[in-house]
Amino acid sequence: MYDSLLEAVEAAEAAGVSLGELALETEAAGGLRTREQVEHGLQRALDVMRGAVERGLKGDLYSVSGLVGGDAAKLRNGTGPLAGTVFTDALSAALAVQEVNAAMGVIVAAPTAGGAGVLPGVLLGLAGRHNLDDDAMVRALATAGLVGAVVAVRASLSGAEGGCQAETGAAAGMAAAAGVELLGGTPRQAMHAVSLTMQGTLGLVCDPLGGLVEVPCVYRNATGAAMALAGIEMALAGVAFPIPVDEVVDTMGQIGRDMDVRYRETAGGGLAATPTGRRLARERLVQLKPRK
Repeated sequence: MYDSLLEAVEAAEAAGVSLGELALETEAAGGLRTREQVEHGLQRALDVMRGAVERGLKGDLYSVSGLVGGDAAKLRNGTGPLAGTVFTDALSAALAVQEVNAAMGVIVAAPTAGGAGVLPGVLLGLAGRHNLDDDAMVRALATAGLVGAVVAVRASLSGAEGGCQAETGAAAGMAAAAGVELLGGTPRQAMHAVSLTMQGTLGLVCDPLGGLVEVPCVYRNATGAAMALAGIEMALAGVAFPIPVDEVVDTMGQIGRDMDVRYRETAGGGLAATPTGRRLARERLVQLKPRK
């Protein structure tokens, strides 16, 4: 694959193809799988994502701790100013996947379990409103995979290593590029969508209450979906971020390395260290202790 998003964009432009098409061709050219096998794998991932969204939106799933559950359905059925739009579709779907994850259901780590709601939330939200088929979504997933692979090489996808910017932030960047692909944007617009989205997640800490990947992690997936939609909207309107995308990714990696250990999934800082966060952790962790 590629270790530079700019190189991937230039290769796609030179070949006159989208980033998704480039990703599919490049993966197949590696010789380990045929293109049909790659597409089949992405279709399977899409099916699991769709199933997780549908399951989570029923509103009857709760985590063992009781901290998470039922909110995706509330958002989907809400009456706020953006009710019934792609915005609430995407956010509720992102929450739904994370509620399934918290209840130990089946999800797709995209790129990790902690950030797994963002990509399906954005893609299924957009596809539903624009009546887009699974073939288009498979190409969009290929685009997301290309972006995730570059982020993994240049920075990190681990909250323990780089904070939540490396999980939800990377997921949002992947979703932004995939969304541009899905809506017919150019490879360069997809690149700017990644930059416009990830610049807004730089420095995002990983601070799960009691070490449980539930609060605030689940809700940050909805926030990540919202930021991806903003990046998509700006990029498709012709907004170009002035810092090259690879430098944005590199900066995320550097911030992660510089980040205090309290903010990297240790539950030692951030919201996990608030009085309420500590109280909830004590109460919920007691409930989770095995019986003698």
